[in-house]
Amino acid sequence: MTRILVADDHPLFREALSGALEPYFENAQIIQAESLDDALAKLNEFDGVQLVLLDLNMPGGEYFNGLITLREQYPNIPVGVVSGSDTVEVVAQVMSLGAQGFIPKVSQTREIAQAIVDIIGGKKWLPDGMEEELEKVDDELKVLLQRFRELTPKQIQVLSYLRAGLMNKQIAHEMNVTEATIKAHISAILRKLEINTRTQAVLLMDKLQLS
Repeated sequence: MTRILVADDHPLFREALSGALEPYFENAQIIQAESLDDALAKLNEFDGVQLVLLDLNMPGGEYFNGLITLREQYPNIPVGVVSGSDTVEVVAQVMSLGAQGFIPKVSQTREIAQAIVDIIGGKKWLPDGMEEELEKVDDELKVLLQRFRELTPKQIQVLSYLRAGLMNKQIAHEMNVTEATIKAHISAILRKLEINTRTQAVLLMDKLQLS
């Protein structure tokens, strides 16, 4: 039995994708999750999940936090990102962070089915022409991607609050930690990204087109 987890906060998309895939995978079990926490719970509940189809911007998964968390906690389960944000910067970041494939939400069902077969079979999958586009990514962006990859999920969460304009005290309240902990996270972020200020961190996120 092929067991696939579809993690997306839009129930209509989950249902449509699940229904569309059934003819291509006999006896497949399509498990659905509506948030990162739900996805982690389902992975803990169901053994033998062979693939996670992950939306980038579902609750808890923003700023690539979902992808990073899944790769950390379930490194042996391949992840195929399914997203409407398909710029070369986003795809480069997704692949840099360990996704096995990137599937645009506008893809035809047969393309998604082929992507699933390839990814479960251990191959990487990208839309036609995307691999050539990734080769054109400039060296500066590649360096930024490598630095960003070193951040932990908590540090990325802090970055998202920084970009939203929150101060340290407000971030500490949102994350239910001390202000000192937030200061430590920010210091680590600046060190890993090799920058000096919070403003530079926000500009970097803009450059990577994190939304």
